[in-house]
Amino acid sequence: MPAFGTLPSPDTMNPITALSPKKSDLSSQFFRYFVVGGVAFVVDFALLYLLTEFAKLYYLFSASVAFMVGIAVNYTLSVTWVFDHRSVNNRMHEFAIFAIIGILGLAFNAALMWIFTELVGFHYLVSKMVATALIFLFNFGARKALLFSAGVGDKKSTLKQSNA
Repeated sequence: MPAFGTLPSPDTMNPITALSPKKSDLSSQFFRYFVVGGVAFVVDFALLYLLTEFAKLYYLFSASVAFMVGIAVNYTLSVTWVFDHRSVNNRMHEFAIFAIIGILGLAFNAALMWIFTELVGFHYLVSKMVATALIFLFNFGARKALLFSAGVGDKKSTLKQSNA
């Protein structure tokens, strides 16, 4: 609230801007990553369903393909909307690390889906939802720590384009 006699800033007058926290705030990043994860999950989940039910592919193969497409969606949205700071200057290296974290998540995803489907007896789509919830925290923490944290004395990082 502005002090008596002072005009409010334009940011506080616009409800959309006022409700949109800065990207560098950890809680804002987590919320935005949650939204991005939700979008990537919808793409992943829908593709899993379509490949398994209509293309008649084995559910673990479908899950792997769908998960990799979800990684591409997640990366694109993460670098454009979630994180301000980028620790890696080369986009190819950055995506490679992002994908490696995703591949670790994929391994966890396959293992958890197998456990919940084959051992516990859940439907494969329920197994996917449970696995996704567990992997979400791992992915956010690893990506934030390795790729999108500001270094000492780092202001907003400017990504240096490489010709690689």
